[in-house]
Amino acid sequence: MRKIAVLTSGGDAPGMNACIRAIVLTAEHFGVQIIGYKHGYNGLLDQEYLPLKARNVANIIQRGGTILRSARCSSFKTEESAKLAAKNLNALGIEALLIIGGDGSFRGACHLAKHWQGQVIGLPGTIDNDIYGTDATIGYHTAIETALDSIDKVRDTADAFERIFLVEVMGRHAGFIGLSAALASASDQVLVPELCTDLNTEVDNIVSHLQAAMNKRGNCSYIIVTAENLWPGGVTNLAQTLHEKTKLECRPVILGHVQRGGSPVSQDRLLATKMGAYAVEQAIAGKTNIMVAEQNNQLLCLPIETSWQQRKTLDPYLVKIQQEFFDITKQAEHVVNVKG
Repeated sequence: MRKIAVLTSGGDAPGMNACIRAIVLTAEHFGVQIIGYKHGYNGLLDQEYLPLKARNVANIIQRGGTILRSARCSSFKTEESAKLAAKNLNALGIEALLIIGGDGSFRGACHLAKHWQGQVIGLPGTIDNDIYGTDATIGYHTAIETALDSIDKVRDTADAFERIFLVEVMGRHAGFIGLSAALASASDQVLVPELCTDLNTEVDNIVSHLQAAMNKRGNCSYIIVTAENLWPGGVTNLAQTLHEKTKLECRPVILGHVQRGGSPVSQDRLLATKMGAYAVEQAIAGKTNIMVAEQNNQLLCLPIETSWQQRKTLDPYLVKIQQEFFDITKQAEHVVNVKG
């Protein structure tokens, strides 16, 4: 192995820079040259790259974002684009390409592999944590901390005015951030796609839950964490609907892209460092069409296709805690049953 390349693709995630740093330092340790493609697959098509050495990655482990920049590239889905990318990689003598990103980026890697003889290795970098086969993805832990900090601040205002607040977090079609942030912040309810199977009845359930909370605690703050793109018309529409049904003040808070930024927490720095170094080792060992993963603190390789062919599920025990042990409605029912 003489030369490898790395790129970051799709949505950025805190810890991507830490991963790039680990890849560069590990490659240098083994005497392997490394280049970085800028702007994801767009840079691969435009042959936009820069050589990477240890000096290029000094003092970046604590930085959010990615020094290589990132982007989505819809044109990369075509056969012509994959062939052009293969030509560009061969022109530079690249033997292995490391892709840091989510399942969409990994699909691009598999598409490239059909037209290129080199090795492709994926490293899961996404705040959504929706990549099957790995306990956590690079950026996930930082996104939880960012959401948690914001919810804690919202709680202060909610307590002061005894209002209902709906906090929308990222997650696309996955509720990992929502569930974790809701539990860690002691939010009253969490709405995520895995648990909301019937939106038609969900409003009535929220209202009933809210009434039970107020019957037990009196006028109080009430925090609902909801995943983005879950509710028709968005969280603002849900807040208006709840106001109309309860006549209580209900305020929406959309955290948005603030969850992607910020300095990565220690868990993400360590995970990114381990995965980056391991990916280089696997490239040198000749592995291809794989995704680097971590399960039970052990690094391993999985077929890259598993990242989207199987759906990652929420921790069932965290769901149980949220729905049973910490549900004020069921606590109230339990008290009634005991008294009876």
